[in-house]
Amino acid sequence: MALVTLRSINVGFGGPALLEHIDLQIEQGERVCLVGRNGTGKSTLMKVICGDIAPDDGKMEFQQDIRIAYLPQEVPGNLPDSVFDVVVSGLGEEGRLIAKYHHLSLRLAEEYSMSLANDLDAVQREIESAGGWRMNRQAEAVISRMMLDPDAQFRNLSGGLSRRVLLARALVSDPHLLLLDEPTNHLDIEAIRWMEEFLLGFSGALLFVTHDRALLRTLATRIIELDRGHLTSWPGDYDVYLKRKEAALEAEARQSALFDKKLTQEEIWIRQGIKARRTRDEDRVRALLQMREMRNARRGITGKARMQLHDEAVSGKLVIDAQGVSHGYGGTPVITDLSTTILRGDKVGILGPNGAGKTTLLKILLGQLKPDSGKVSLGTRLDIAYFDQHRAQLDEEKSVQDNVGQGSTKITINGKSRHVIGYLQDFLFSPARARAPVKTLSGGERNRLLLARLFTKPANLLVMDEPTNDLDVETLELLEELLLDFPGTLLLVSHDRAFINNIVTSTLVFEGNGRINEYVGGYDDWLRQREANNAAKPAAKRLEIRQPPRKSPRQTQKLGYKEQRELSQLPQRIESIEADVRQHYDAMADPDFYKRDGAEILASQQRLQSLEQELAECYRRWEQLESMQ
Repeated sequence: MALVTLRSINVGFGGPALLEHIDLQIEQGERVCLVGRNGTGKSTLMKVICGDIAPDDGKMEFQQDIRIAYLPQEVPGNLPDSVFDVVVSGLGEEGRLIAKYHHLSLRLAEEYSMSLANDLDAVQREIESAGGWRMNRQAEAVISRMMLDPDAQFRNLSGGLSRRVLLARALVSDPHLLLLDEPTNHLDIEAIRWMEEFLLGFSGALLFVTHDRALLRTLATRIIELDRGHLTSWPGDYDVYLKRKEAALEAEARQSALFDKKLTQEEIWIRQGIKARRTRDEDRVRALLQMREMRNARRGITGKARMQLHDEAVSGKLVIDAQGVSHGYGGTPVITDLSTTILRGDKVGILGPNGAGKTTLLKILLGQLKPDSGKVSLGTRLDIAYFDQHRAQLDEEKSVQDNVGQGSTKITINGKSRHVIGYLQDFLFSPARARAPVKTLSGGERNRLLLARLFTKPANLLVMDEPTNDLDVETLELLEELLLDFPGTLLLVSHDRAFINNIVTSTLVFEGNGRINEYVGGYDDWLRQREANNAAKPAAKRLEIRQPPRKSPRQTQKLGYKEQRELSQLPQRIESIEADVRQHYDAMADPDFYKRDGAEILASQQRLQSLEQELAECYRRWEQLESMQ
């Protein structure tokens, strides 16, 4: 039996049905990606499955005793204070008891009192009667597995760590089906890769929504699409789905054209009048009325955004020149001795973990912040347009129209006057939506609005800080085409690996302790160059092992026979382990590796981790023995 079966599910909120006669089955072990345009009802479908929304009509069947967990797109409000409390809140009433026991234990360890001891004893009995000790061990195992500090305050965590805590909260019940709504939102690249590897090893079924095409391609074993209220299933990976979807849309367009042609012919016939009340003519009239109903009920395909940039005067050849730039806060280096030259037409990606200083780097390169040392020179004839990831440029209380038109109903694009409403329709805002306040918009709509506002101004230097968050895949691809054709210079901060790969010509990468290194190409190119650099380091270590420094005979006598023998065998042992490590990395670099069974992938990852720990121990032991000589 399938884990979940939906039959003819309907959900509507006053307008056209978001979900119309939805049929869906999810089997054990599947990793299903739900795709669709912003606002089509993807989150609604997930909430129906997890029970947060009751369908208007239809039937839902679940495997007996199924456990379903849900990771929402936004951080829920009113969460407990500590990481431990947030995680165990995924266990319901038992979780409340476990949290109470945890805090009483901590208080009792700090200061003993008979009252606290009695309270702890009472909670222990409640947990025992509820069978909660197994869940307590499960919570501790999940927290350890996710590398979390149980006593840290949730409100003080970074975006990446808070998403990891919410994932632990979803996993603590050991779900059979895990629902993930945009799980990579606000995560940096390392956190996204960690989540990707973790989900590949997850033994249950996944239903997830994501705009991250790299994650989608790696995880999904089946694609389901929500389009105009209807759900279709596309077996296979994302690239297969794209080809079949294109063919289906072409067939739909041909069928619609034939239908419309026939409807037009019948409308011409009816206007000529019926010459006789023959049965055949009456049947034809009834058929025409039915065709009219079908045409009125037909939903058009959601259009694509039509974005264009202002034509702008060409900047000077030199755009930005930075020499020996260093900057820090409170003694902590953020940028150390950075030198780079950015020329007209360069498209530069900026990569690094959350909090590394990417926004600080942008401000320094644009001359908005003076570095502690070094020099930054800007080129001539620069017109800068800045996309802010925090959307601070938007006025929440004003309407969409006023945010773009600044109180005017007309704007000028490439010398031509346009009505603001018409311009916003190019960005998929209906007239009614254009008049709505910004605070009512979804995340994807806000990003589209920010793009619409950005592109009203001429620019030859585009600075985009996380422009891809919450955008649907179609809008992402259109933005890619626009930026590829942009003749000016681009500075791009993004954690979307596919977006970076498809656009940038070089990358500036934060690699720890304020070091920023420059690489040719995008994200995948950086990985290859980094791995090539790292591969050279073990070779240097092996050379040092084969030629250890000579010591005096008197010093060498400190080692016993067994220790001398161990030291002589260490180089060969290290070479053997390093060869195994390289074989594991080569295997995991193969895209087909992630098509294997989840248990096999997890076993390989655990074996690699064990080898790396063993290698580190060998180096530590070698240094220890050598120092004794």
